[in-house]
Amino acid sequence: MRKNFLFWVLLVLSLTACNQQQEDNSLKLIDAVDFSHVKINDSFWSTILQKHVSATIPVCIDQIENQTGRIQNFENAAKRQGEHSGIYFDDSDVYKALEGMAYTLINNPDPALEQKADEWIDKFAAAQEPDGYINTFYTLTGLENRWTNMVKHEMYCAGHMIEAAVAYYQATGKRKLLDVSERMVAHMMSIFGPDKRHWVPGHEEIELALVKLYKVTGKQEYLDFSDWLLNERGHGYGSTGGNGNWNAEYFQDNMPVKEMSSITGHAVRSMYLYCGMADVAALKGDTAYIAALHRLWDDVVLRNMYVMGGIGSSADNEGFTEDYDLPNLEAYCETCASVGMVLWNWRMNQFTGDTKYIDVLERSLYNGVLAGISAEGDRFFYVNPLESKGDHHRQAWYGCACCPSQVSRFIPSIGNYIYGVSKQAIWINLFIGNQAVLPTPQGDVPMGIETNMPWGGDVKVTVGKDYKGEIRLRIPEWVNEYQLQVNGKDADVTIDKGYAVMKGSWKAGDAISLSMPIETKMVAADPRVKADVGKRAIMRGPLVFCAEEVDNPQNYDLMKLDNATQFTASYNANLLNGIEQIQVKQGDNAFSLIPYFAWDNREAGRMKVWIDYND
Repeated sequence: MRKNFLFWVLLVLSLTACNQQQEDNSLKLIDAVDFSHVKINDSFWSTILQKHVSATIPVCIDQIENQTGRIQNFENAAKRQGEHSGIYFDDSDVYKALEGMAYTLINNPDPALEQKADEWIDKFAAAQEPDGYINTFYTLTGLENRWTNMVKHEMYCAGHMIEAAVAYYQATGKRKLLDVSERMVAHMMSIFGPDKRHWVPGHEEIELALVKLYKVTGKQEYLDFSDWLLNERGHGYGSTGGNGNWNAEYFQDNMPVKEMSSITGHAVRSMYLYCGMADVAALKGDTAYIAALHRLWDDVVLRNMYVMGGIGSSADNEGFTEDYDLPNLEAYCETCASVGMVLWNWRMNQFTGDTKYIDVLERSLYNGVLAGISAEGDRFFYVNPLESKGDHHRQAWYGCACCPSQVSRFIPSIGNYIYGVSKQAIWINLFIGNQAVLPTPQGDVPMGIETNMPWGGDVKVTVGKDYKGEIRLRIPEWVNEYQLQVNGKDADVTIDKGYAVMKGSWKAGDAISLSMPIETKMVAADPRVKADVGKRAIMRGPLVFCAEEVDNPQNYDLMKLDNATQFTASYNANLLNGIEQIQVKQGDNAFSLIPYFAWDNREAGRMKVWIDYND
């Protein structure tokens, strides 16, 4: 009896130690609060979310089903006959649109939309090969050629299918696509991995998708496979195996990822790579990944990011050339890359508890991402220049439609980025009006935010339940001064990495009031950015403003700024769903600015962000 007792004691202690070790391996300080716990109700984002439901999702469905042949590829693949139309990675657009549909169902349950999603998933399942492989391009053009070219996006498409499968399972509990995804992963792992074939995906995405699949299923092999794929880079494997003219820098294959310090090549690929590195590091406790990500962040943000949070200056490689090369008229700034900046900086904040990552996230979100979709939610930018001659416009769709489908899955998940929780604290990152229920170690804590951001800087946070611990409230980098009160009295706070830290025992109904006067500022670029020498950009809070010719037909070419320039901001409820305009007076000259995200929604005309400045 005593031996049995000791056995069970030792077993319990062993399991406890294993669990503790697993917990200690995590490098994450903060856990994100999933948007399914957050109900957004402010006027700014509610309008965007309504347009997403009424316009963006229907546009994506129509294009995929009726205009482009993307869904027909799956129908043909299921019959194993017919031609493949479009580009070899077009399957990914369908998967991303489905992911957007899943997120929409979480926010706005709709039986008709769910039925449409089920119809699509049936087509995906029917197109899957008996061995688990699924990719309509190779099914219809020759399965004998699959896994012969690392550039052909097979794992990229699989990654987006996995993300859609996880999203739909979380939205509905239906696992049909999750099963399809697991069969595809089993197929890939039967070919690639330790002591098997080498493989460097030409376009990253599978790495972060595998981590999502691991979190849902608990299967360690998915996390390990993601880690293996990350570490395949930088060893010369990509330049072999019939990949044509493999440009190692373009594909982030020029060195092992843990040694990287400079961003290279294609911008979106880089963002997905960094997200995958962060996800694996968080679960495996690998500090080498994190050290590399810190070096890369400095290179991206300090030397290669536009004022509106966009990245990727060159159309030639949809990415980077040299540090500080940031032209305005020729700027590429793919919408997908701005979404990637949000995703990456969100992860970096969770490791560090530092608001500098949320500052960049907010800038990319309100400017780089939102510019990618029209005010009515039915037209899209792929490229986001900071200057236009009047010939750059949003389109209903693109031959390469990664950006419309990307926006369709990103917008409904905006609630992800507002809150975080940790053992001792609730973290408030973005000021978006909402009602939420935060899953803390003390149990669910209701929380609400009231605000008129980004137009006004007053924020009220209400605690809905007794809570013992810190509340950490981000103070944005664009704030010069602020007032912080709890229940009408000045709060006793300390500042830690940009967060106002308030300690104590909170009672249901306690209210935190943050007042942040939003000032209009002229911003100078780093003097090494040749395109912006002698110019200034205008920011107000997180928003970058621009001048459109439609507002300034007589004096567009006469705009100047100097230290005596006066700015007056006013809200126009009748313009573009309600936006703030800035009236600029410089001597006898006057002109008008609007938020950068709102440009090209009216008459065609020129636009510029950077305006001539006289010292």
